[in-house]
Amino acid sequence: MNRTSKTWGFGSVIALAAVFFSLATSVAAQENTTASSKVMGELHFVGATKVEKDSGVWVDGNYVGFLKELKGNKKVLLIPGEHEIAVRQSGYDDYVRKIVVEPGQIQTVSVSLHVSPRATQPEVTSTLKLDIEPGRAAVFLDEKFVGHASEFGGSFHSMLISPGKHHIKVELPGYRTFDTTVDLLPNQKSEVKTELVKGSIEQAGPEIKQQP
Repeated sequence: MNRTSKTWGFGSVIALAAVFFSLATSVAAQENTTASSKVMGELHFVGATKVEKDSGVWVDGNYVGFLKELKGNKKVLLIPGEHEIAVRQSGYDDYVRKIVVEPGQIQTVSVSLHVSPRATQPEVTSTLKLDIEPGRAAVFLDEKFVGHASEFGGSFHSMLISPGKHHIKVELPGYRTFDTTVDLLPNQKSEVKTELVKGSIEQAGPEIKQQP
């Protein structure tokens, strides 16, 4: 009986030590997270209209998502220092601004886009609908950013493009690039459907890593 009691006592000590270790690890992790949040600066993006809210955002040449989704668990945290912000939407001039991020501070970036004088609309069009997951992925038509995937899907969303052959590329950091070619007749309706395959950030294409 004594031997058994000693064995259980030793086991209890081990279990208690494991609990203390777990708690210490948890506290250390929380302290590291708190310290990290104090060092990082946060950006809030504000867009006046749907055009700005649905535009794509690049930080230091890397695509981070479309403007209105960059909050909550998708909020933008940056190390202190100078960073370049670029906001893009099809048919509009790029919004480009350099900002200085301060430690632990929240900075608001108010975005206003203006129609590009070079933007043209074809007289004859074809309709292309996209059914792509995740919907936040960036879409490029003939190597030019045109929006995020969810803008061109569902019952009431699609894009009007000129008839003929077009290159479609869909990219999102952490996923493999999807690209395809469509060849549309005048007034033809077509759909591209796919689910991006998860991959490495290193597999991201140049379109979302660095826009010219």
